[in-house]
Amino acid sequence: MNWPNTALTERLGIRYPIIQAPMTGGPGTPQLAAAVSNAGGLGSLAGGYLRPEQLREAIAEVRTLTDRPFAVSLAANAPAKADDDRIARARELLAPYRAELGLPPETVALPAPPDFVEQLDVVLDEKVPALSLIFGVPDAVCLELLRDAGIAVLGTATHLLEAIVLEESGVDFIVAQGAEAGGHRATFIGHPEQGLVGTLTLVPLLTKHVRVPIVAAGGIMDGRGIAAARVLGAAGAQMGTAFLACPESGAHPAYKALLTQGSEIATILSRVFTGRCGRVLRNRLADELRAHEAELPSFPSQLFLTQELRQAAAERGTTDFMALWAGQGCHLCEFRPAAELVAAWAKQVTALLGSGEKPEPASPEPAGREPPQEAIFDLASVI
Repeated sequence: MNWPNTALTERLGIRYPIIQAPMTGGPGTPQLAAAVSNAGGLGSLAGGYLRPEQLREAIAEVRTLTDRPFAVSLAANAPAKADDDRIARARELLAPYRAELGLPPETVALPAPPDFVEQLDVVLDEKVPALSLIFGVPDAVCLELLRDAGIAVLGTATHLLEAIVLEESGVDFIVAQGAEAGGHRATFIGHPEQGLVGTLTLVPLLTKHVRVPIVAAGGIMDGRGIAAARVLGAAGAQMGTAFLACPESGAHPAYKALLTQGSEIATILSRVFTGRCGRVLRNRLADELRAHEAELPSFPSQLFLTQELRQAAAERGTTDFMALWAGQGCHLCEFRPAAELVAAWAKQVTALLGSGEKPEPASPEPAGREPPQEAIFDLASVI
């Protein structure tokens, strides 16, 4: 198998079909994105939390560090309407933890979330090579603007119905986010619990039923995982947790130290930190507020409510109140520079799948892929 040569590498002009997953809340830095891009992969900036001016500055910083392609990630959904009762309840629940860290009671009005259209304008103005979308898909006008600008669009799916919706919208690639993945669950149709399909099941399922190239994500920590994804029909692998312990990562040192101490059962799904379901390392805040998750406000209100608490915890070096995003493979994290990891993974995949120096004859469909079925679901009855 000519493993490095895929639709992903051809479309984006990268050497290896490896994407550094966009990681919010600190770990995903311009330095990490640039390091991965310079090593031959596709580095990513998590832009969902950033105001337009902050996003523009982050893009500019990446460009001072690399001239290679990179991606920006944005949240495609409209923010949930603020719920005053839930916000008041969350403040009540968080008050003892704030007091413990010496923070005053939180009473300030919550800020408005960043505007997606304004963020998209920055992506278009800056001619970013790729845009990765989570939590849905923007309207047809936005997608047409991206196509006209030549920007590759990656949508994220956690089950087949979402993949079908993304394909019909016209995205260029679909990231198949398996249940093992760290960070926010990308589910935008149904409840997050309905999108907990393992990567090894999800990838061949999507490659069987949609024609858009699939990128595997979730639990991929080294060359063995990349090779498995390629054998299953994926055009590439997206890896986030695998980069968390890199020196270029912005994860707190105490956060990094916990990664390799974990196990496959060290992570849980939690809404405590942002109001959206995501996979994190268990800590005190996640454990103690787990019984109250149904009382908390939605994203981004809960994100804003926990912001000072998380910042204060980081300043004190206590992981009790940090958002420790991590996938189930966290115990395989390595404390090595990103470029070394990418090179080592590429060598490992080559040993498993072949040198990649002898291109195979092109075929219209990846091995094992079947034509899409026309009526897998009655979409109108589900959405």
